[in-house]
Amino acid sequence: MILFLKLLFAHFLGDFLLQPKKWVDEKEKKKLKSPKLYYHIGIHTLLLFIVLSFDYNYFLGILFIALTHFCIDISKLYFQKKKSKGSWFFIDQFLHLFILIVVAFYYNSLDLNFIQTQINRLIPLALCVLFITTVSSVIVKTIINQWKPESKKETDDSLAKAGRLIGMLERLFVFVFVITNHWGAIGFLVTAKSVFRFGDLTSSKDRKLTEYVLIGTLLSFGLAILTGIVYSQLINIF
Repeated sequence: MILFLKLLFAHFLGDFLLQPKKWVDEKEKKKLKSPKLYYHIGIHTLLLFIVLSFDYNYFLGILFIALTHFCIDISKLYFQKKKSKGSWFFIDQFLHLFILIVVAFYYNSLDLNFIQTQINRLIPLALCVLFITTVSSVIVKTIINQWKPESKKETDDSLAKAGRLIGMLERLFVFVFVITNHWGAIGFLVTAKSVFRFGDLTSSKDRKLTEYVLIGTLLSFGLAILTGIVYSQLINIF
């Protein structure tokens, strides 16, 4: 387990702290012709040697990580498009993480029972996160859609799907607050949202809109709190 944490530490340093944005921009522009790409791989390789105390027993593992890191980065540079940069960022990081796990397994430094336990714990967590994001969005929308006020404006200045994203984020925050037993933070979140929404609701002078937003907020928070309580009980079983 310690080996994996060392590899992850080197990855975070090399991929984030020691990789300036101008390097990223140049790599995206020049791809294989960019010297910054090779600097980046060189820094990663050096960091791996440093965190592993220049122990040459890990030489093959370091070489494997460096080569696969280069291949993954190249694939990302050539396949990502402007609209898919976000998706490719997560794909890129997932693949790097997978390689680190493979190398750690190769050197027998990960506790298989520990990994299996964590995977079992991730199942209810993944289920709850899926519920409070996608499923809850549909539930809330279905319930309150019957009271949705008719818009008097032909154009809407808000961001596309902003309301849905805000709802997902607030439920995730509430969920985390519940499972970490920080109930007071939920009140702070409600207050913060009320402050930001107060101006819109006041300027609209529309009682129906106010009630619509209030019902949606209460439903959203209620589902997140209930999910957090259920998860807290499930985690004791796994």
